Amino acid sequence: MTSKKQVQHMKWWGWGVEGVAFHHEDKPEFAPFVVKAVGLDVRTSEKAVVLPFDQLDVPAPKIDASFFAALAAIVGEDNVTSDAMERVVHTYGKSLRDLVRVRSGKIDRTPDVVVYPADEAETQGIVDAAVAAGAVIIPFGGGSNIAGSLEPLAAEQRTVVSLDLGRLDRVLDVDADSGLARIQAGALGPSLEAQLTERGWTLGHFPDSFTYSTLGGWVATRSSGMQSDKYGDIADIARGLRVVRPGGTLVIRAIPSASTGPSVREMILGSEGRLGVITEVTVQVHRIPEKRDIYAYFFPNWETSLKAMQEIAESDATPSITRVSDARETGFSLATSKASKGMSKFLSGTVLPGLMKRKGYKLDEICLSFIGYEGGEAHAKHQKALVDAIIKKHNGMGVGKGPGVLYDQKKFDTPYLRDFLLDQGAAGDVSETAAPWSKLAAVHDGAYAAAQGAFDKLGKVGWIMSHVSHSYHSGACLYFTFAFVFGDDDKLAEYDLVKRAIQQSFIDNGGTISHHHGVGLEHSPWLEQDISTEGVGLMNGLFESADPNGQFNPGKIIYGGAAVTVPAATKA
Repeated sequence: MTSKKQVQHMKWWGWGVEGVAFHHEDKPEFAPFVVKAVGLDVRTSEKAVVLPFDQLDVPAPKIDASFFAALAAIVGEDNVTSDAMERVVHTYGKSLRDLVRVRSGKIDRTPDVVVYPADEAETQGIVDAAVAAGAVIIPFGGGSNIAGSLEPLAAEQRTVVSLDLGRLDRVLDVDADSGLARIQAGALGPSLEAQLTERGWTLGHFPDSFTYSTLGGWVATRSSGMQSDKYGDIADIARGLRVVRPGGTLVIRAIPSASTGPSVREMILGSEGRLGVITEVTVQVHRIPEKRDIYAYFFPNWETSLKAMQEIAESDATPSITRVSDARETGFSLATSKASKGMSKFLSGTVLPGLMKRKGYKLDEICLSFIGYEGGEAHAKHQKALVDAIIKKHNGMGVGKGPGVLYDQKKFDTPYLRDFLLDQGAAGDVSETAAPWSKLAAVHDGAYAAAQGAFDKLGKVGWIMSHVSHSYHSGACLYFTFAFVFGDDDKLAEYDLVKRAIQQSFIDNGGTISHHHGVGLEHSPWLEQDISTEGVGLMNGLFESADPNGQFNPGKIIYGGAAVTVPAATKA
């Protein structure tokens, strides 16, 4: 059994652990690219100073001694704490908003106590004790959330309990006949995959946050992974659930399909801790594929790329990854390659650029794609043949597996770049959406126009880029990254101007407010426009009925006291 001391957390002021960071010195094209994109020279810029932890003004814990003792009696004295560092680590997720605040010492409210149960029985004891004491319960997995789903509301006067599930980290059982695995909700991505691999299985779920996020967190935010085209989103993967609620545990059995009224399973998916504490998930798992390859391709432009991705989604091909970057993100990818490695070596000579020109490509419009194939040798080969025919039809060209291998190795490193830019006094953040194929181009162009309008209002040189990250029969997910250099005034006010412009553009052009990051506080102001007034009313009725005193992660999903500053017209 994992002890509290074995539960690892990310550093309090950024992504990952101490000593791991993004470095640009071995990427010769990166610094010139950033100068052109946002006007920042990272070779000479002064690194921002993170306030030392001992200089943070951490609010004192608000917890009655008798309640603290009751929690200690449930989990043991070593597994409950009001230590300042522990409480700060459990205050925020890892969004840009979170990091700007915590690095500058802006901590209005922290959890008052952090509790580490060893199993479901102890989790039930904590929930019952907290409900009886009138306390607030916020479940905590890996702390990777970027939608504001973790923080206590600033005005919260009740005792706040951060219920850390890090000790619930085991694969409990694998039903080989059904391909179903029972896994505790606190298991981090690498741990659960390692445990499954030992038995010859894989979950196939690899979000960007994989290294530092948990199964329970994936379910609570309706996560998607890089291979969701084949394995499905977590909503497809999670078949059974156990959720601790006041006085008892909700049990959803792992049934292939059922006609039992409105789906309670669906109610828990994406609920962000508002309906209880997820302790166990039964998931669909798959035998480790015989073959797994990722190939790189180029398309002449973005319009052609989208047409090809749509045709692949409509075809008999079932690749595991269908990712394509627009021209701007392609340029960024080339700029972040190491010297004479990755994609840069393909374009540094004359052969490939010459071939592209003969095919009618304009080098500043090319779009880089990664497509993955998994399964038996014959199956993977057949899938690739189907996709290759579609790519050829759309004037695309393949450049082999080499770049795909590098992509696979670096796929979890993106958050470190965000922290690097923040160190240099620049904002780098993401927004993602999903839309039907018929509206995808409008969503893409609308986000670009909205971001540029916001940059113009700020009087700044800004950058935005995008890629298709997941494809479906009816549409796809567009994932945007934007950046600009902060001014000397209110950093978060500048950030809000850009972020809300992009989010509103999603709604205005037919997209959703979030495809896989969840709602939390960050996206809640747009919920009513997304699911209608009646939809919000139904959801609010569910939360109020299931939690009449608002003790389970209050304020999340349904707007109320959010940290985000938005125009009144967009408030739900």
